[in-house]
Amino acid sequence: MSAIAAEPFDDKFRQLDELLPTPTTIRTASGAPGHAYWQQRADYSIRATLDEAKRAITGAETVTYHNNSPDTLSYLWVQLDQNIYKPNSDARTGATIRSREAWDKPRGPDDGMKFDAMQSLMTARSFDGGFNIKSVKDAGGAPLHYVINRTMMRIDLPQPLKPGAKLAFSVEWSYNINEQKVLGGRSGYEKFDEDKNDLFEIAQWFPRMAAYYDVTGWQHKQFLGTGEFTLEFGDYDVSVTVPADHIVASTGELQNPGEVLSATQRQRLEQARTAKQPVVIVTQLEAEAKEKTRATTMKTWRFKAKNVRDFAWASSRKFIWDAQGFKKDSTNVLAMSYYPKEGNPLWEKYSTQAIIHTIDQYNKYSFDYPYPVAISVNGPVGGMEYPMISFNGPRPTKDKKTGEITYSKRTKYGLIGVVIHEVGHNYFPMIVNSDERQWTWMDEGLNSFLQYLAEQAWEENYPQSRGEPRAIVDYMKSANQQPIMTNSESISALGPNAYAKPTAALNVLRETVMGRELFDFAFREYARRWKFKRPTPSDFFRTMEDASGTDLDWFWRGWFYTTDHVDVSVDGISEYTIGTKDPEIEKAWKKARHDAEPISITDQRNKGTLPRRVDAHPELKDFYNEHDDFTVTNKDRNKYNEAIEGLEDWEKALLKEGKHLYLVDFTNKGGLVTPLILEITLASGKKYVERVPAEVWRYSPKKITKLIITDEPMTSLVQDPYWETADTDQSDNAWPRKASPSRLELFKSQRGGDDLMRDYNEKLKTKDAKPEVQAAEGK
Repeated sequence: MSAIAAEPFDDKFRQLDELLPTPTTIRTASGAPGHAYWQQRADYSIRATLDEAKRAITGAETVTYHNNSPDTLSYLWVQLDQNIYKPNSDARTGATIRSREAWDKPRGPDDGMKFDAMQSLMTARSFDGGFNIKSVKDAGGAPLHYVINRTMMRIDLPQPLKPGAKLAFSVEWSYNINEQKVLGGRSGYEKFDEDKNDLFEIAQWFPRMAAYYDVTGWQHKQFLGTGEFTLEFGDYDVSVTVPADHIVASTGELQNPGEVLSATQRQRLEQARTAKQPVVIVTQLEAEAKEKTRATTMKTWRFKAKNVRDFAWASSRKFIWDAQGFKKDSTNVLAMSYYPKEGNPLWEKYSTQAIIHTIDQYNKYSFDYPYPVAISVNGPVGGMEYPMISFNGPRPTKDKKTGEITYSKRTKYGLIGVVIHEVGHNYFPMIVNSDERQWTWMDEGLNSFLQYLAEQAWEENYPQSRGEPRAIVDYMKSANQQPIMTNSESISALGPNAYAKPTAALNVLRETVMGRELFDFAFREYARRWKFKRPTPSDFFRTMEDASGTDLDWFWRGWFYTTDHVDVSVDGISEYTIGTKDPEIEKAWKKARHDAEPISITDQRNKGTLPRRVDAHPELKDFYNEHDDFTVTNKDRNKYNEAIEGLEDWEKALLKEGKHLYLVDFTNKGGLVTPLILEITLASGKKYVERVPAEVWRYSPKKITKLIITDEPMTSLVQDPYWETADTDQSDNAWPRKASPSRLELFKSQRGGDDLMRDYNEKLKTKDAKPEVQAAEGK
């Protein structure tokens, strides 16, 4: 006797216990910080000088490190992010090309090597980048032993740092600033050939404490360029010395406006705090006048920032500067934009407005913006965030021949979108301080989701690129992808994976799985629980479930831990009605079904053409010529009456309901379980939507049969009618099937092909030849 093993059951609704870390008194099972939660702190006092001519920074800092952990530390780790620009850095030596095929035989410009890409490769080999660490000393000025491991530096302590203790040490350094448009990166300088000026966006510019926390210990994964930053909160006192005619935008509040701003600028700045529209602090005419001269002296700008995890700044004499205050509930912020004339007229119209809009919208879904300033700077960096300040790239284009300045629709909404996104990063991860080096989606995904909501609140039909589930289907069914829960450096398509897919997932969660009320409450709870703290993925997952009362393990598993996709097929429908047992009704129903059957081809051709004997001899007709199988007999009536007598009143009523019952088969082809959204159309034309929770798949995750009951015949059924679940194949979502409209493009046959003789005899065009002469020669 042989035993047949059952096919293994893939429980899509099993709990995430084997994947999530065990709760502790530091991070609880509810997703909240526990009573033993702790985090380190690092305060900075920094002095730095910008050498405009050499495009270099020199600086000195004192770091006060607070050991709030229960552990004794014998050494400290410090991040040296600028070392990514050393020619022998892991980022440089570990780089690969897209593919041999794209290199050898590019199919077009998208595959081929670009001039700027080749320039970047060549410059990276020769650029003298990276930190030059001049000294590391303790509070008494004695040298501290240190070891540099690529983008990380270990400082060995003479005496272990015990729990609750703090330590001060100083570092002196310098480095050459990279040209951002050549070497890329999240900071750098941009040169303007027309007026011979530079614009500096300065970030990752000082040795910063690596994070030490309960989940990883020291987070000292090397900086390779994709995984961003994991940092500690602290207070900053920063002085930057720049050419006297520069304007500086910075994290923090300016401490010495009387020394660096004119009386007019200070007056305008004060006016901006209560203005209803942005007030221009430095006008375009004033900035253009500065472009034509060079200061021979320097000025020091001093800024202080409380409880921030990083510090960045920008400096240029080209800056136009506008500002507007925004005050609501506990938020009291000065929104400011800094941009060169090349950014107008786009920047003066939209940047500061977009800052205020972002804060107004993000406050609704998380917490009130707590910082005193929020800044958007236009420069070489396309989009990057730091506490209170962001670098954003879109600009209008200037026609080289006519000088006309225009901007496309894509540029306009690109600017609004990137300002929303980068300013929004103040919430995630600048305040909700996730580990970016490990999990890109925890800041980019959550922030892109809130960006989607904020863009919807900007104007109707805002042209969004991320957010709608339908926008992620191509990626979700692609072969070359990784789960969202993948380390930043191992993701091959960062935009779809860490930005767009989590955004779509949260949209599905909010609109389809949980509903807005439950989702918004739980999301706010997560933001407020982890404000100024460091959450992990499990803290987010657990909080969303804890605050909403919804088991979402199936959702996190499918969307975040696998590459399964949503693809539900409507495979079959059978119609039933409840038998009344009444022979008058039942036999009439059977006759109607019989009469509805197709008439055979033989009967069709015989009708009216074939003589019948019984028609010629009617005496041959008898009882069976007048009655058929659908005739109701007295025996039928007696049987019905006997059956009815034994029924309760509610059972008799059920026989007369007249409902239509449909068995509908659904197949889960993509593997990712999902709610069913069924749009049902009835014979009368009435439409309604029936929503079925994802738990419908809990016993059979591959194929299910659902009973649908209607008051009248159903004429069509569509699964996911609003494309809200990211179903990757809509062609099998309807009954009856719908044809997919498309277009066939016809092309004229091409004859001739390559003609070497013709090409050889073509007249050579020269720079000096007039267009009409060139045209004549080309005939």
